[in-house]
Amino acid sequence: MKLAIDAMGGDHAPKSVVEGVIKAVAAFPQLEVTLIGDEKKINEYLTDHNRITILHTEEIIEATDEPVRAVRRKKNASMVLMANEVKEGRADGCISAGNTGALMTAGLFIVGRIDGIERPALAPTLPTIDGNGFLLLDAGANVDAKPEHLLQYGIMGSIYAEKVRNVKNPRIGLLNVGTEEKKGNELTKQAFELLKEADINFIGNVESRDLLEGVADVVVTDGFTGNIALKSIEGTAISVFSMLKTALTSNFTSKLAAAVLKPQLRVIKHQMDYSEYGGAALFGLKAPVIKAHGSSDANAIFNAIRQASEMVSNNVAETIKTSIEQE
Repeated sequence: MKLAIDAMGGDHAPKSVVEGVIKAVAAFPQLEVTLIGDEKKINEYLTDHNRITILHTEEIIEATDEPVRAVRRKKNASMVLMANEVKEGRADGCISAGNTGALMTAGLFIVGRIDGIERPALAPTLPTIDGNGFLLLDAGANVDAKPEHLLQYGIMGSIYAEKVRNVKNPRIGLLNVGTEEKKGNELTKQAFELLKEADINFIGNVESRDLLEGVADVVVTDGFTGNIALKSIEGTAISVFSMLKTALTSNFTSKLAAAVLKPQLRVIKHQMDYSEYGGAALFGLKAPVIKAHGSSDANAIFNAIRQASEMVSNNVAETIKTSIEQE
């Protein structure tokens, strides 16, 4: 198995990317990696070249670049060359922590869309209180959606949850303003009917307040709503931990309590850490394309590599293709 990885994408590149790759290669004996980026900068951190090769380029896509224009014009950018490795069959999947829009563009126009998939979806796995997590899609690949798109999201999410996350008969929920069947706008009402008839374990509408309780294993919505839900969850988690830190360091007594609670707080922080689940997969493409968070450290990159490896090993893209053909 070979993965192509954009070494120059993300806030801490190439250091965190290279360190994550070294850790992953040591953990997965079948894995080979092609790092794409500035060879001189990569070699500052690459202490072990075992099953790791470098494809040199000094061109990168910046976070501020307009995605479509950047992918079209920067033919030698690390992200573009990464996607080409997959297109040309030299890699089974790819990972980048760089410009999200550019990665979606490269995935769609270079890696390619599965026949029958109308709109690929961006799907991160988010933490839940019970530690199992849930898959959210779409989280922003498509602001507008049709009911048929949400049906395909449900099918793709179910396949991923079962094959990669090992969830037996995963529960698929439709994000809505209420749990009643007739709730919502025209999009959700029509999508409800389609999901209800599909060969998946559709449990009906779910509300955003119940997401972290683990109400569903896969939550389906349009990209506009999904992106708002994603950022609300991320922002709330950051704010709560910030408030806790302030409260537990406000005076001497609080600091004593913090010292006692430190192991438990560390467990909670680990449990709610999105990076433990890998990156956000772009579902509906011919091969695994993973968007790692821009602030990813080595551990987050490692988990994104593990995620991509499991998608390749379990033939997720081919299973999605077959399932869509049968619909």
